[in-house]
Amino acid sequence: MKFSLTWLKQYLETDATAEEVSAKLNAIGIEVEDLEDPAERLTGFRVAHVLTAAPHPDADRLQVLSVDTGEGAPLQVVCGAPNARAGMKGVLGLPGAVVPANGMVLRKSAIRGVESNGMMCSVRELELGDDHDGIIELPDDAPIGTSFTEYRSASPVFDVAITPNRPDCMGVYGIARDLAAAGLGTLKPLPLRDAPSSFPCPVEIRTDDPEGCPAFYGRVIRGVKNGASPDWMQATLREAGQRPISALVDITNFVMLGFGRPAHAYDLAKLSGAVVARRATDGEQVLALNEKTYTLDNSMTVIADDKGVHDIAGIMGGEDSGVTENTTDVLLEIAYFDPDRIGVTGRRLGLASDARTRFERGVDPAFLDDGLHLLTQLVLEICGGEASEVVRAGNPPSERKAVTYDPSLAERLGGVAIPEVEQKRILESLDFEVSDDWQVTVPLRRHDVEGAPDLVEEVVRIHGIDKVESVALPRADGVARPTATPQQVLERRLRRAAAARGLNEAVTWSFLPPAQADHFSPGDGGLWVLDNPISEDMKVMRPSLLPGLISAAKRNLDRGAAGLRLFEIGRSYLRADNGMSDERAILGVVLAGEKTPRGWASGRAIPFDAYDAKAEAEALLAAAGAPVDKLQVMGEAGPQFHPGQSATLRLGPKNVLARFGALHPRTLEEFDVEGPVVAVEIFLDAIPAKKGAPSFARAPYSPPALQSVLRDFAFLVDADLPAGDLLRAVKGADKANIVDARIFDNFRGQGVPEGKKSLAIEVTLQPGEASYTDEQIKAIADKVIAAAARQGAELRG
Repeated sequence: MKFSLTWLKQYLETDATAEEVSAKLNAIGIEVEDLEDPAERLTGFRVAHVLTAAPHPDADRLQVLSVDTGEGAPLQVVCGAPNARAGMKGVLGLPGAVVPANGMVLRKSAIRGVESNGMMCSVRELELGDDHDGIIELPDDAPIGTSFTEYRSASPVFDVAITPNRPDCMGVYGIARDLAAAGLGTLKPLPLRDAPSSFPCPVEIRTDDPEGCPAFYGRVIRGVKNGASPDWMQATLREAGQRPISALVDITNFVMLGFGRPAHAYDLAKLSGAVVARRATDGEQVLALNEKTYTLDNSMTVIADDKGVHDIAGIMGGEDSGVTENTTDVLLEIAYFDPDRIGVTGRRLGLASDARTRFERGVDPAFLDDGLHLLTQLVLEICGGEASEVVRAGNPPSERKAVTYDPSLAERLGGVAIPEVEQKRILESLDFEVSDDWQVTVPLRRHDVEGAPDLVEEVVRIHGIDKVESVALPRADGVARPTATPQQVLERRLRRAAAARGLNEAVTWSFLPPAQADHFSPGDGGLWVLDNPISEDMKVMRPSLLPGLISAAKRNLDRGAAGLRLFEIGRSYLRADNGMSDERAILGVVLAGEKTPRGWASGRAIPFDAYDAKAEAEALLAAAGAPVDKLQVMGEAGPQFHPGQSATLRLGPKNVLARFGALHPRTLEEFDVEGPVVAVEIFLDAIPAKKGAPSFARAPYSPPALQSVLRDFAFLVDADLPAGDLLRAVKGADKANIVDARIFDNFRGQGVPEGKKSLAIEVTLQPGEASYTDEQIKAIADKVIAAAARQGAELRG
């Protein structure tokens, strides 16, 4: 929520600076996310007087102005604004000033051969509004040479984060109340002035849904003129991030932001019959002010007349009854809606608004009359007209909670000793009523206060959270036991291993666009779709880590990165058959672009391929403690992968530990990435845990006493036999003596029959207590040949 220091001081009598206010807000638990001083953005802009205006000698639409800045000789400025003329006063940006709208640095330059010393500025260029038809025109009494920030009295703007439990601070007046309680000034009384009623209200107002709308107040003001709102109100709303629209709309926004009280204005001429708060009927539709049509159901509260729905109650008004510049009679509506009903309706419709944010957190039910009075007096002062009597339908909640409080709780729960007198002062300054026996009556607007601990929070934060002393938690003597779970230990180890291999860690969203999620879905409708997403492009929980990594790779490639090695450890989310969430811990890797840049040796750049993906998968599985030497390479990596350049790593035929390979061209097309791109997905929960207690210590290195023995074998096998199958059989031929085996040659050609290939394997034998004899080596070789024969291999002669 944004507001200016000037607006705050309308309700708080204080001499505090913006920095002091910011520090105090943080101290009392209202986090200041940003403090912006518009004066800094408008440095270098001055009030200037146009002395003369002559046509440009070489451009029909340009003029050459002589401008008095109040210092020295007039400056020559080239200007193309249609309203530029001699005698007017405007805003001149001097050389060196930065235009807020586009960041352009102004310089002395020649425009069509004529020197120009700066720029006469429009409203849009200084980000003071949307008008760009001409340059700013200031009143005749504007002092020449004055800094524009000083002339405009630009005020620092706070951007604060209001937690959901503090709806009372969703208005500037509520924040002023907290600051006054914290001793930063004095809270001014509500700016209520006389707003007499002149005639009976000509519209019947009632509530037929007392559960959804317990109270519905309204009155008519006739004879209004709905033009632009005053400059002070437009400036106040712009500083708060709101776009001024018209006087009537701006007034309702001003009251909502100033006092946390949403309201609505209807064009009376567009209403027919009684105005009623009621339940919608199934299928009923309304065209909202955002120009979207919403289909309603009977769980939703609406404001309607005899013709139909005009307002999604507490969330957004309708287009059909909205006020325009031609509105002359207006119905002001202010109501209390059930917070739960507002929240459910907003989520079902996927509709968010400033009004919904306040109503679903709970507005002050005691502020209906005062809120309507404030609206009325502002309309009468700005738009004119006369007001009818107020119609009050229903009754807002009026029962106040009473809480028994013990002042010693402040020290016991809050960790700070505060005198009872000070605690009582704090509570009463926040409008709590405190009796002599510490029975505390809670204001109606404080929906968050339910018990004594909540009162401790109020007392401690106003006293100053920074005054709570830091105290270390008790700790037992001796060496602390490990607190990380085996899963956390595994993930930390894998992060170090991946980084050591040159991979860069990425952290991507857990939400995906529907199309990307569908592309990686298991195909059985197991995706989780959010009812209330942060955006339409982030509405499906990710079924895999690869979509986020592929998108991250695309962003980097589009920005000129030559080669990328990204990894992420996170969770995938699928809907299980029983309706519960099926979450898996996954390590994802994406390799894209160039593996090796072009050079004198290789010539062209070398891209990543499926073998690079396999190498990463095996290395990371080894780091995770998986029995890599026992893994089988099998197909079926999934439709997202290229069928001829991908595979899975399995421990047995069913336990898939990882899938890897080049991504399918359709996948690259879906993500708009130029290939090739290879990827790895390791399923951490599929890696079997080691038997026995986990050991965090590295085993001592003990080299064998005797030298190892190498033996080479060459086998003829079918051309389609996976080399890994033969290698695995050779390794298992004699586990007591064979410690390693590797393929060092794969040959097809002269001397090898058609449909066959020659695989040469180097086998490492490790003797134990004595060196091998020739007979022992021959026996081992016979076992190797026999194991290979079971795979259909024949020893080459």
